[in-house]
Amino acid sequence: MLLLLGDQLIRDAGLAVFELVKNSYDADASRCTVTMYDLTSPKDSRIVIHDTGTGMDIDTVLNVWLEPGTENRAAQRRRGKRSSKYRRLPLGEKGVGRFAAHKLGREIELVSRMAHKKEVVVRINWDEFERARYLSDVNISVSERPAQLFPGSKHGTRIEIKRLRETWTRGKVRDLYRAVNSICSPYNKPKDFQARLLLEPKSDWLDKLLDIRTVLKLSLFRASGYIQGNDLVYNYRFVPLPGMENRIKGRLRSKLRADLMSVYPKKEKFDLDRDGRIGKVRFEFHIYDREPAVLELTSDKQGLKDFLDANGGVRVYRDHMRVFDFGEPGNDWLDLNSRRVNIPTRRISNNVILGEVSLDSRSSSGLIEKTNREGFIENDAYKNFQQAVLFAITQVEAERHIDKQRLRNQYSRVKQKEPVLDDLSQLRALLEKKGLIPELGSYLDRIERQFIEVRERLLTAAGPGLTLTVVIHEVEKIIKEMVIVVKRGAHKSRLTSLVEHLAQMIDGLAYFARKSGNSRERGSLLIKQALFNTEFRLEAHRIRAVRESEDGEKDFSIKCARRLIIASLMNLIDNSIYWLESKGAQRKLIYVGTSLELDNKPSIVVADNGPGFIDPPEYLTEPFFSRKPDGMGLGLHIANEVMKIHKGQLLFPDKSQLSLPKDFTGAIVALQFPKEL
Repeated sequence: MLLLLGDQLIRDAGLAVFELVKNSYDADASRCTVTMYDLTSPKDSRIVIHDTGTGMDIDTVLNVWLEPGTENRAAQRRRGKRSSKYRRLPLGEKGVGRFAAHKLGREIELVSRMAHKKEVVVRINWDEFERARYLSDVNISVSERPAQLFPGSKHGTRIEIKRLRETWTRGKVRDLYRAVNSICSPYNKPKDFQARLLLEPKSDWLDKLLDIRTVLKLSLFRASGYIQGNDLVYNYRFVPLPGMENRIKGRLRSKLRADLMSVYPKKEKFDLDRDGRIGKVRFEFHIYDREPAVLELTSDKQGLKDFLDANGGVRVYRDHMRVFDFGEPGNDWLDLNSRRVNIPTRRISNNVILGEVSLDSRSSSGLIEKTNREGFIENDAYKNFQQAVLFAITQVEAERHIDKQRLRNQYSRVKQKEPVLDDLSQLRALLEKKGLIPELGSYLDRIERQFIEVRERLLTAAGPGLTLTVVIHEVEKIIKEMVIVVKRGAHKSRLTSLVEHLAQMIDGLAYFARKSGNSRERGSLLIKQALFNTEFRLEAHRIRAVRESEDGEKDFSIKCARRLIIASLMNLIDNSIYWLESKGAQRKLIYVGTSLELDNKPSIVVADNGPGFIDPPEYLTEPFFSRKPDGMGLGLHIANEVMKIHKGQLLFPDKSQLSLPKDFTGAIVALQFPKEL
């Protein structure tokens, strides 16, 4: 049981070191140094944690440190007993943090000394616990000696851990360095405590790691304030980067709001007084802009991006010391990333914010740390606290959105435009240069009129299941294809065919907005048209398309809105093109074919030999969810909505469910239609 505590109570080595440093804080230390020796030599590697705390005498070692689950610290907190020198309330309360040493290595030597007392030396070999059945069978060496490590009036504790349980790589050490440096609040760092990590011998493993103070100065949007009861008070500021002032002056500076103080009256759902055990919650938010043109103004744009990816999020501190693991990668405790999926332009994600929420231990007893030191127990007080912090972030997001949009107009490389209509204007200009307006201008006029009609109709009353995004997204794709064709000087017949197809698509969408727009179509012919529409792009990316023959036994006839199904297939093909390019394979393949293998229902399958999906299907079809750096995240969502209109499904089948050629081991998507009686 004791070994299980060490193995399973402390999640990883980073958290283990964190616990030992926190013990130093509780011991009234002013400094705690973590030194890692000879990490490239597994036999000689060791970790030493050395602090300047009050230390322990032999009685404390025997009856507190060596006793699992002692309530020594918890009792101090209940009594409000503070440390003698720095007046600290203890952070620990469960008496299990010492098992962190077991997590790190198999041999431990602890040397501790109280002022004016002898040094106490404890040696533990955890292998003895594995061999013995009962604790009474384990020999633990505890002895006293004259002061050696802490001579004269010095006192403190030194823990040396040998035979380390894991191999420390450069990446793990850098992660630990960030964790140790995050133990103390970067905003309200206690002046009486410092934690640091050293490597011996010195190496380049910690080179080029940005300092938190430097990173904080690079944030554009900043907010600070507090929540008390159900009052929110905050100060929001826009802080331009060096070199940005001249561009903003006279244009944006007067429009960007600064020092906006907002007080929200007691009307919101959260109420920190309701539980009476949370108290005042202070917060500091530094929010960044990852627009490439903005990052160019920083001295180390890649370093900043890497820092935000590794350290971004909102952390929680109590008495200026961190509460793990809020703000760690994988712990999206405020659900910021999911919220941004739904409204990507307005919401912030963890990789654009460095935030801190600060608590006072005297008034936040309702927030109870879990025994495994991974956050708070999710009781009513915690849920109330979580809701209050999220409300504060929502208000800051609203302030930042206004400034961000204005800033984007100056620095974004992708200027905002009117969907479809601006694309048509670009196409019209190109056709004029080529002298093709007399032949194709009437088509463009008709397309523009019909699009405006469809847009207005859908804005006022959307057709059954059809949204405006379908029209915008799909028409833009065809126009972009036409622009490429014109620039490459393709044969006029190819261009004419695409223009006619676009006109038919707009006609069909206009008809569908008024009526059902359904017709009887063969699956193979739908595939043929979708591949025709993307033929030029497939060729440009050197991707070979494989499809079933038109006379195949798997072909079928369905009643559908032809243009919408073709548009959905084009979306799927477009996704495959992108990910095949990102994979960088020499041989790139896309398969599009009909199938009756999925529940014996007619299906059109699109597959590729790319990297495949890594997200659950329920996320893939959410609007604005995309792993493409510049993706809108609408393709699969629209395809899913189109299939709902047809009373079908968008499926992500496993390769074992289909008889596909062996090469297609990447993404597989199927448009499954209902079986007709």
